[in-house]
Amino acid sequence: MASAAAGAARHIDSIATAPPFTADDVARLTTKYAGVPTEAMLADLLTGELRGRVAAVSSFGSESAVLLAMIADTDKDVPVIFVNTQKIFGETLAYRDELAEKLGFTDLRVYRPDPRLLAVKDATSLRWSYDPDGCCDLRKVEPLRRALAPFDAWISGRKGFQGKTRSALPRFELDEGRLKINPLADWTRERIDAAFVARAMPRHPLEAQGYPSVGCVPCTSQVQPGEDPRAGRWRGWDKTECGIHDPVF
Repeated sequence: MASAAAGAARHIDSIATAPPFTADDVARLTTKYAGVPTEAMLADLLTGELRGRVAAVSSFGSESAVLLAMIADTDKDVPVIFVNTQKIFGETLAYRDELAEKLGFTDLRVYRPDPRLLAVKDATSLRWSYDPDGCCDLRKVEPLRRALAPFDAWISGRKGFQGKTRSALPRFELDEGRLKINPLADWTRERIDAAFVARAMPRHPLEAQGYPSVGCVPCTSQVQPGEDPRAGRWRGWDKTECGIHDPVF
């Protein structure tokens, strides 16, 4: 009897610790939604398989409004996660509030770095200047990991045209056992711009000043004509991603 009970306990424990999504699920969803328009795919996922299991993660950057608007069209109660690194442009914070209000989201969740970790690892608040990877891990990756803990899947706003490290971006991928959805993976800049016009969505206030990609204040600079859209991120460093996303060539 004891042996049977122990076996049952191990079985229950294995179920509890099993990842919610696998590579087979990624392949299944990739096939299922091949050729399906972005809006229809999102509506089907948010009202079906992923209902109550997914969050949208947004930087409220220069192109964020289009994806957020499509999510809001289907379900304004989808949790929207924003990581405030405490080095964010004031314009981004204002834009976040404007968009969240305009689109009617009911569950905007703001996460910040752990102050105890900041005291130990970035007491001077200058880690960005000598260890940008460490700074991103402390101020972006760790807070997002906490934010995503209740969810099995999350929606990212990455797009393939944003740079060479995103050129082969798939619609679906795995990230630490969670399903990551990139609904705009194959969208072009022209299509994004057209969606802004069609939906009469406000643009990020820094975009017109030469910031097509907006991150933290110390690590974001203006982009010159002809440069990669993300050339202004961590300029001068051998760094193209904050650590939340892996490069996809």
